[in-house]
Amino acid sequence: MDAEDEVPVSTSEPSTLVDDNSTVVNAIGAVNLQPVPAVIPPVVPMVILPPVVPAIAPRLAVPTPIPPPLAPLPVRPPVLRPPVAQNGEMQESDSDSDLEEMVSGRGAAGSTQEYEISEESRIVRERQEKALQELLMKRRAAALAVPTNDMAVRVRLRRLGEPITLFGEREMERRDRLRMLMARLDAEGQLEKLMKAHEDEEAAASAAPAEEEDIQYPFYTEGSKALLDARVEIAKYSLVKSALRLHRARRKRDDPDEDVDAEVDWALKQAGSLALDCSEIGDDRPLFGCSLSHDGKMLATCSLSGIAKIWSMPQVQKVSTLKGHTERATDVVFSPTSNYLATASADKTARLWNSEGSLLRTFEGHLDRLARIAFHPSGKYLGTASFDKTWRLWNVESGEELLLQEGHSRSVYGLSFHHDGSLVATCGLDALVRVWDLRTGRSILALEGHVKPVLGVSFSPNGYHLASGGEDNTCRIWDLRKRRSSYIIPAHSNLISQVKFEPQEGYFLATASYDMTAKVWSSRDFKPVKTLSGHEAKIMSLDVAADGQFITTVSYDRTIKLWSSKNIEKEEKMDMD
Repeated sequence: MDAEDEVPVSTSEPSTLVDDNSTVVNAIGAVNLQPVPAVIPPVVPMVILPPVVPAIAPRLAVPTPIPPPLAPLPVRPPVLRPPVAQNGEMQESDSDSDLEEMVSGRGAAGSTQEYEISEESRIVRERQEKALQELLMKRRAAALAVPTNDMAVRVRLRRLGEPITLFGEREMERRDRLRMLMARLDAEGQLEKLMKAHEDEEAAASAAPAEEEDIQYPFYTEGSKALLDARVEIAKYSLVKSALRLHRARRKRDDPDEDVDAEVDWALKQAGSLALDCSEIGDDRPLFGCSLSHDGKMLATCSLSGIAKIWSMPQVQKVSTLKGHTERATDVVFSPTSNYLATASADKTARLWNSEGSLLRTFEGHLDRLARIAFHPSGKYLGTASFDKTWRLWNVESGEELLLQEGHSRSVYGLSFHHDGSLVATCGLDALVRVWDLRTGRSILALEGHVKPVLGVSFSPNGYHLASGGEDNTCRIWDLRKRRSSYIIPAHSNLISQVKFEPQEGYFLATASYDMTAKVWSSRDFKPVKTLSGHEAKIMSLDVAADGQFITTVSYDRTIKLWSSKNIEKEEKMDMD
């Protein structure tokens, strides 16, 4: 180790040190024969330096190769290499001298090479200039005032001597063509031609008759005089009815003798005691609709055979048969003020009958089959819902169509009139319930919540509750004051075909379903009160008597079933006796 350390020291030391200490070297060489142990001690302290020398030696060894590459950097002069132009751009020089030559433009050869442009660069520059001109043209065109009326655009194109239309050209394309034409004329300085065309247009417009300028296109369909009279009459009727309803509600609230909870409990007790009282075969084909008269003495049913029948109540004995429809009957309803009844059919017509079975009037106008129908509380108007996505209002006395109302995106299936007569609710296969104001014709509410088609709606006599049921197996109770759903009843295990409030006070709600059951719900908290089971097929429709004492249901099993609570009272009286 000592010998290795000494070798680099001796090589790195300059030769002058050896000359100055020549006497020492000679002395050592002379003494080297005998006093070897005596020379080692002075070498040992000298050996202390090697720990420092190896640390210094690598530092000297690493930079020693670096200077050789640094030295040629200034010497490496590609001075003879002139800057060469490539694609219209000048290459960067590697030295300051090249940069100075490029800036000063020394020599004719250098100057010619600096401004020499290749063919590709020329094509690129022309393309850029063309794009820039097009951009400026578009900016100028965007700042021009171009008429928006297509007829005015055609007139101006004609004034400018251009074709007014091209093959397959649309209104916006024609307007853009006029805009670019005007911008090009403006850029070429042909302002006189533009001004002349503009002056000709102004002169033609001023010469046009004033009648054409006053043309106004209404955004609504103008109604007839009969519709206006009907709306006035409906408004007067609804004001009286709503005043009576509010007066009755205030009396129940303020009169200490009125016990509303006791009345509700009694009505729910009656509904809870409903039992099957009678069952009768209604037709050879499945039954589709039923309705009770306002006095509860007659029942009307309709079937897929297109025949409607009138039955006496409560014995359920056939009184008359109504024949006239050419397709299946879809609904039947009694008038709330008389013994007239109306039927709807898939033959796109509705018909008005008397209780003896005579046809009085036919309502024609729908473009597709009818679904549900309903009488206005005044008994003077009839509403029909159809699969042609509209519902219509008819005058019962004259048979005139007063209103054709669109609004649903799919078929309209059911409708119900408010007990005051001011509103009507419609439901359809678009899973939407709409509330319309008959006095103004406006849609005032669109109730969204059902996820499948809605098949039945019914207003409560309290004036602010609306029930709807559909194919999502749920019955929703909408609060018209809050404009939202207040209760969601998972009512049945299959779709709900019909919903009806008890017509006198609305103390309970009845629902019919394809799960072969009908159910009664409390209107106080909408809890189940009674389940009416007995049909062998899906229940298509139901109706509640005016006094709430019995409910009728019709089914696909062709039977009419009467559910009554009076027989229970008779049995209780007999037990008491």
